[in-house]
Amino acid sequence: MKAIVITQPGGADVLQLAERPVPEYAPTDVLVKVHAAGVNRPDVYQRKGNYPPPQGAPADIPGLEIAGVVEKVGAEVSRWKVGDKVCALVIGGGYAEYCSVPEGQCLPVPGNLTFEEAASLPETFFTVWSNVFDRGQLKGDETLLVHGGSSGIGVTVIQMAKALGHTVYTTAGSDEKCRFCEKLGAAKAINYKTEIFPDVIKQLTNGKGVDVVLDMIGGDYTPGNLASLADEGRLVLINAMNGKDVQVDLSVVMRKRLTITGSMLRSREVAFKAEIANNLEKNIWPLVLSGDIKPVVYKTFPAEKAADAHRLMESSGHTGKIVLSWY
Repeated sequence: MKAIVITQPGGADVLQLAERPVPEYAPTDVLVKVHAAGVNRPDVYQRKGNYPPPQGAPADIPGLEIAGVVEKVGAEVSRWKVGDKVCALVIGGGYAEYCSVPEGQCLPVPGNLTFEEAASLPETFFTVWSNVFDRGQLKGDETLLVHGGSSGIGVTVIQMAKALGHTVYTTAGSDEKCRFCEKLGAAKAINYKTEIFPDVIKQLTNGKGVDVVLDMIGGDYTPGNLASLADEGRLVLINAMNGKDVQVDLSVVMRKRLTITGSMLRSREVAFKAEIANNLEKNIWPLVLSGDIKPVVYKTFPAEKAADAHRLMESSGHTGKIVLSWY
């Protein structure tokens, strides 16, 4: 099969088209003929040598989400059959013509979506459900702040939380991106280059603060995140793009009875991811089918142009997801 491989740690040019063996698949796996694969920031970290893949993942083929057609099924697979259209969260190897996936991590491609649209869903949808609704316990009429509203995670959070009845605030780096986020459903998008987000959140919530903050920035955003939380609020961390070492006033955490938590999904066990898939199919897939939640694909590249896709990702010039296509 053809695959996009990391020839050595480095810049985008180290991504090259190569021949690789079709992957083996376990009795509980399906082998998917990949039509499209989503591009995510962890792929960039892996390409640079900063994010070693977990055990069992291909060492040199990045890619965490795919959409395609089931080519073969393992002897113990019960749900899927050859020819089914699926999208899936994978631990790696998505930038290839074939990818093996545990059956529980697959979801049916919604009938109203293309393969490219479906490939843009799994990584962010699994991440958002696990961190905002399971770990962050967003419920009822609670409010949410997410940073990076125009990113793949951001566009997913805004739509998912809004569709489930929550008020969502976000930050973005330009007035254009802020308007984009508000059109998606954010009650207010804050331009972090011209506004101080904790001050704006305080004004928007009449001094109360939000119930949950989903943060992928870390670093110097952390004190502002704590200041933006309401009493009993939850800060959920999924990345630390501005740095992992921070100084915070712990008295704020104690006084407001805050919870600080976080997670990394890639290395979690198959059963854990399968449970997220079940929750997505039950709670979110009907909203995708109805059009209440829509994929936001900014640009699709031919797979052999993966280096260009990574350059776009690193420029942060996109709004929504970046996708690779084999067809």
